[in-house]
Amino acid sequence: MKRVGLYPGTFDPVTLGHLDVIKRARRLVDELVIGVATNDTKGPMFRTAERVEMMRNEIAALPSDPGDAAVRVEPFDNLLMFYAVDLGAQVIFRGLRAVSDFEYEFQMVSMNRALNDEIETVFLMAEAEHQAIASRLVKEIARFGGDVSKFVTPSVNASLISRFKERGA
Repeated sequence: MKRVGLYPGTFDPVTLGHLDVIKRARRLVDELVIGVATNDTKGPMFRTAERVEMMRNEIAALPSDPGDAAVRVEPFDNLLMFYAVDLGAQVIFRGLRAVSDFEYEFQMVSMNRALNDEIETVFLMAEAEHQAIASRLVKEIARFGGDVSKFVTPSVNASLISRFKERGA
């Protein structure tokens, strides 16, 4: 049976922390789906289509090892558990940076297990150099002209700079 994993997120923008989780998650399954959540309630900087394209470009640039899962990126706009079932996913991957992440994720896992206890959630800790990275903070630093090149790839950095120029920030 093919093991399908799902790594959901807003990815607004994709960070080196996200890519670190993806690199490790793809070693654990046969197919990894990166689910880019529409989630307009978070007021994303980039439209869903832009975030999907950004993620696809970043995935294409990642080096891969034999045995790494095939990775595909697609948007979704429904309940995570419904989406996971539609994909045939057996596992949902979530990245953790700090204890504060765990509290939120713990609540989400409890709710998701109440909806479907056949899909496991696996937490992957970000590598030490990526633990402080949060998309929200990356956007804030970039908005004020700070250097975020330590937190995102060069292409994502260029997208952030371009977006803030468009907005006049």
